[in-house]
Amino acid sequence: MIATDTIAAHNEALTSTHERDLAVFAERLDRHGMDAEVLTQRVAAFQVAVPSWALGTGGTRFGRFPGPGEPRNVYEKMDDVAVIQQLTRATPRVSLHIPWDEPEDVGALKAHADDLDLGFDAVNSNTFQDQPGQEHSYKFGSFSHTDPAVRQQAVAHNLHVVELGEQLGSEAITVWLADGSNYPGQMHLRRSFDRVLDGLQTVYDALPDGWRLYTEHKPYEPAFYATVVQDWGSSLMLANRLGPQAQCLVDLGHHLPNTNVELVVARLITAGKLGGFHFNDSKYGDDDLTTGAIKPYQLFLVFNELVDAYEEGLDGFDPDYMIDQSHNVKDPIEAFLQTVDQLQRAYAKALLVDRDALAAYQDQNDVLMAEQTLKAAYEADVSALVAEARRRQGGALDPLAAFRTAGYRRAKHEERSEGKYAPPQSL
Repeated sequence: MIATDTIAAHNEALTSTHERDLAVFAERLDRHGMDAEVLTQRVAAFQVAVPSWALGTGGTRFGRFPGPGEPRNVYEKMDDVAVIQQLTRATPRVSLHIPWDEPEDVGALKAHADDLDLGFDAVNSNTFQDQPGQEHSYKFGSFSHTDPAVRQQAVAHNLHVVELGEQLGSEAITVWLADGSNYPGQMHLRRSFDRVLDGLQTVYDALPDGWRLYTEHKPYEPAFYATVVQDWGSSLMLANRLGPQAQCLVDLGHHLPNTNVELVVARLITAGKLGGFHFNDSKYGDDDLTTGAIKPYQLFLVFNELVDAYEEGLDGFDPDYMIDQSHNVKDPIEAFLQTVDQLQRAYAKALLVDRDALAAYQDQNDVLMAEQTLKAAYEADVSALVAEARRRQGGALDPLAAFRTAGYRRAKHEERSEGKYAPPQSL
């Protein structure tokens, strides 16, 4: 990990300017009846999970271009997450994908995470691709397959993922299915959904106490004609039928172009079924770009709905947050640092919305002023507030600059390319 005195030195060099900026912003908030201290504490409490699969360089079907110092196993991935947490103080949990990052020794991985002061978020199953030695193929579906043996195999895998997650301390499983058809007539549209529901019910019935099951929707890819769980309505149908421990997960890239994602969020909140998010960004489809890179205003509007629900104190409202990105050309750690900063900023801006004024303008049908109330919060420069929230917890005022100054990537490139890193004996 990065030496604490390196982060301290980084912060010290920026402290004078930072404190002046913070004082100016706090004074502006005070004039509007807002307490900078309260807002800082709330931003400091924000947390988001990091997925194990995104610590390496991503790729497309045309190719992959590895970066220097990439982690070679799940232990090194945990090391990288620990550095992200060290700099941002907002990523204390890792979301494992099984079987991509399945440990040979669960106890050893749990001990390694404990040493790094990291926990485990939702575990993720995989029935969208065949694995080496797998008896039955998922080419024509998994939970929705016409062959009962294939469906049983998919269920067994998810039960295994739940068991593994319980050993690691996770409390949720995320299920995304690629099941669907590319051509009309290829599958029975109603029966395929019924088979998915039946299989998920078996998994749901096996959930440990306190666990949640998240159903994740996606309109297309790889099923380009009809995806079985293709929108939030289908996901909601599953969650309602399965039971109270089942909720819907919203991936910001899993919507058709121009979908009003914040409206989807509002509807799922109303239904009491918003389980969580996979944060990313997109221009054309499920691009998995860095969060806030393309549609920062949409990200703010999503957080506006979340803060609004929180302020109302809705019963059972407790969504989980995770980042889901593919870093094809960026350094993955740097992209995560950039993403966490964008999430903290969007959250901070949503906290600035004058909700009493907004409600009054909405009641009066004052369209312009209602919009202006949101715009005023979105356009505020919350940099100093967000940086202070990180500093209070021992993080970096500027995580990206601190990371580059520390030379972590260069050091890991030398370590990992020469094979010097010694993982636990279990590997």
